[in-house]
Amino acid sequence: MAKDIPITSSELGTLWMTYQKNALLLRMLDYFVEKENDKDAKDIMSFLYTSNTKLNDEIEQILNNEGAAIPIAFTSNDVHKDAPPLWDNYFDIMFLRVMMKLSLGFYALHLGMAYRSDIVDFYKRCIDVPKKTYDRCTHLLQKKGALARPPYVSMPKEVQFIEQKDYMKGIKLFGNKRSLNTVEIAHIYNVIESNVMGTQLMTGFAQAATESEVTDYFIEGKELAKKIVSNLTQIMQDSDIQTPGTGAGRATDSTAPPFSDKMMMFCSTLLSSFGLGANAIGTSLSLRSDLPMKITEIAMDTYQFASKGGKLMIKRNWLEEPPQMEDRNMLTKPKK
Repeated sequence: MAKDIPITSSELGTLWMTYQKNALLLRMLDYFVEKENDKDAKDIMSFLYTSNTKLNDEIEQILNNEGAAIPIAFTSNDVHKDAPPLWDNYFDIMFLRVMMKLSLGFYALHLGMAYRSDIVDFYKRCIDVPKKTYDRCTHLLQKKGALARPPYVSMPKEVQFIEQKDYMKGIKLFGNKRSLNTVEIAHIYNVIESNVMGTQLMTGFAQAATESEVTDYFIEGKELAKKIVSNLTQIMQDSDIQTPGTGAGRATDSTAPPFSDKMMMFCSTLLSSFGLGANAIGTSLSLRSDLPMKITEIAMDTYQFASKGGKLMIKRNWLEEPPQMEDRNMLTKPKK
């Protein structure tokens, strides 16, 4: 019975976006699997490849049943599997771990926008894929010593309530700022972790891009990610909190492109969108007034970077248009 009910505009939009994201991952996995020598890493990527292929096949079937066009997204022409490694060992798993965070957020949001029972069931099954993949990526990176953990903290011995009126002030007239609480640390560290990976991603993309304007864009993205990491690390160090780091996943010296400029640009804008969402959550949960100001500044820089990327993709005719609502103004114009 559910299939007799047309899908809504919201469902069409989320299915379209899911298809694009999964197609991106599939083409990147074509390259990553080819270059990876670690059996455990290959097993993780093979599981994700098979799962995402099935999910996109389901989306194609739904869209075909609705008489809707299938997105072009990305094809084998967008990946060059013979290109040498662009990053060191385990960058692929670090990248997939961040992408699984993004996918979990997207699927939870898309589930809340679904109404038809088969679409609801589809997104419930979608969520299982990044859950399992994220867990396996985290376990493997920890096993290989390639994943830094957030800072440790002394456990509270009793429950306390906020009594000081200046608790939410980031800047005091006299004395130092109060130390960060663990909720604030969690969100700051999450942004740092994502941008450390983003720095290496943008470095590799900049080396491999074939058009100078695209290269410049990725260099700008690398510098933005470095700035975010530096500024947030300084905030933690002001509370005498050292940020753990790892040397894994660095870009190599290769300049041969494993992916098309179009695909690398889409990946960059997708991660920028994820960053904006993470910044919004971090801002809403911070109780120190200077932190929302800093995170808002980061969000503005990220938005401007993403917006510039969108304009560049439109200029190159690389940005596929999502399904549109009917233009009633155009349809109701007087007929000549």
